[in-house]
Amino acid sequence: MQHLNFKYLESLATQYPNIARASTEIINLQAILNLPKETEHFVSDIHGEYEQFLHILRNGSGAIRNKIEDVFGNTLCARDKKSLAALIYYPEQKVERMKMELSNEDLLDWYKVSLNRLIAVCKESSAKYTRSKLRKSFPPDFSYILEELLSENNRVVQKEQYYNEIFDTIIRINRAKEFIVAISQTIQRLVVTRLHVIGDIFDRGPGPHIIMDHLMKLENVDFQWGNHDMVWMGAASGHEACIANVIRLSARYNNLDVLEDGYGINLIPLASFAIETYADDPCDCFGVHGEDHHDPREIALNKKMHKAIAVIQFKLEGQVIRRRPEFNMDNRMLLDKIDYEKGTITIDGKTYELLDKSFPTIDPADPYRLSEEEENVMKRLRMNFRNCDKLQEHVRFLFNKGSMYLRYNSNLLYHGCVPLDENGYFRKVKLGSKEYSGRELYDVLEYYARKGYYEQDNEEEHEYGKDIMWYIWSNENSPVYGKEKMATFERYFIDDKAIQEEKKDYYYKLIEKEEVANRILEEFGMDTEHSHIINGHMPVKTVQGESPVKCGGKVMIIDGGFSRAYRRTTGIAGYTLIYNSYGLRLVSHNTFTSTEDVIENEIDVHSDTVITELSSHRERVRDTEDGKKIKEKIKDLEELLHAYRTGLILEQV
Repeated sequence: MQHLNFKYLESLATQYPNIARASTEIINLQAILNLPKETEHFVSDIHGEYEQFLHILRNGSGAIRNKIEDVFGNTLCARDKKSLAALIYYPEQKVERMKMELSNEDLLDWYKVSLNRLIAVCKESSAKYTRSKLRKSFPPDFSYILEELLSENNRVVQKEQYYNEIFDTIIRINRAKEFIVAISQTIQRLVVTRLHVIGDIFDRGPGPHIIMDHLMKLENVDFQWGNHDMVWMGAASGHEACIANVIRLSARYNNLDVLEDGYGINLIPLASFAIETYADDPCDCFGVHGEDHHDPREIALNKKMHKAIAVIQFKLEGQVIRRRPEFNMDNRMLLDKIDYEKGTITIDGKTYELLDKSFPTIDPADPYRLSEEEENVMKRLRMNFRNCDKLQEHVRFLFNKGSMYLRYNSNLLYHGCVPLDENGYFRKVKLGSKEYSGRELYDVLEYYARKGYYEQDNEEEHEYGKDIMWYIWSNENSPVYGKEKMATFERYFIDDKAIQEEKKDYYYKLIEKEEVANRILEEFGMDTEHSHIINGHMPVKTVQGESPVKCGGKVMIIDGGFSRAYRRTTGIAGYTLIYNSYGLRLVSHNTFTSTEDVIENEIDVHSDTVITELSSHRERVRDTEDGKKIKEKIKDLEELLHAYRTGLILEQV
């Protein structure tokens, strides 16, 4: 026996000190392998739309409604099923609503009926879990009683009376609301075991910070970073070009409150600078989304801040491109292409008139240099981003739970694309002195992104890593961006649709070909027969007949329009994917009206199943990533048993 393996077995023996303990654990683990696999929930491109997103989490993309249907079938009317679903989604609010509407006597009856129904749904939801797993899902205050109610207690003959006596006690001591909340939240946890967020929590919507606060409470969640996540991660690292992008997008979508109120970042230095510098400038090219519904004075200030930070951004990005020629982004250096006297710009030999000709902070002789005032603003903003505890906490969580891609249970998850050439082969991308492609490109970008945030000893790698985060945000060779250019400047200043176009990577056309999809799966070490590629980033234009399902079901793009800005394009309000022991179910969702509508009117989000792919057999834990780990542990424990039985390691009786 190898020395290292023997040392490991000795360590394992401290947990399982004798044959009896090791044997019991093997039996328990073998039993777990035979249970149905966990239910996975996939979401993508949330873009700060916290109300819709949190509701989809609460209803498990329709999974809770399905459980209610499984339990009650035709024994409950549709109205009662809707009411029960609303109670499970929003237990605290629903109980308070019923307290206001019902008399004391009717409320007591409602409590009893609701508790019986909730226990029935909870029992159905818990059927595929071990008792140990269930105990971990129960709130501590009600762990014992929930275990008692959910277990098949053969000692109890009159079960209905037994349950009613327990419920009577709970109601009598005024703990009904708390118990209903406990059961409902347990159901939510059991119906969906693992959440995969395939990128872009941030930007556009009003509540990315609210979403992050909620996700940090979940036990089993992972992220595949999107470019909008990465620019916030870069901003938290103190990268000034990323900071400018984050603020510009917040201003554009009228969400500066996210920075000021959500994260406590002080934007007064920027506001003061913008008011003074652009005092008489209407900044008409820097419109704000939804400006018709807000105070005109507030909108006027936002537009000035919008322009101020956009000009700063273009300067800072030019500085990055100059110091990193290997990024091959010279076509994004446009400030030096402007004729400031004529108010025109020449790009690729063609001259365009600028829609805005006022650039008071730009020195035509050195257009990428920040003015002294701009430098002071960025110094303050950088300090605020670096010292924002809540932002740093959120970004650390993204790093700890996230990655550029994930291989999990026969699915390959990534946000954007795998950069391809016109023939469907992996495009070679030069970074530093080396070329990368395919999986290796993902790995090196993730390596440097982590360096950009965490590195403390090597200043050169730290700075390069921060620049790489900006590269991941906007470069044509970034797997999470996947467009020829980010035409921000052109969309502000040039009235020409052709030059504003952001051409997509070849990936989006070629991914329909099975040989291309198989090549990608093989590159990431996946089985081409049974695996899927799941990604987001590009809104699926459902209204134009586009399908989220590509390559005969092998590829699923699930960006369906969580972001309000894309709903005209997609025609829906988001796709989500459910993967349970029976197979895959892709779901499209209509727009969520409001939490109040669910509680008061019991109106749920209407969801349609787009495609169902059933497994040839019901998948068990043994077929999953967790199953592989359990099998390895069983193998180790069997080696420990052999060591005990041959006297290599002595038992502790």
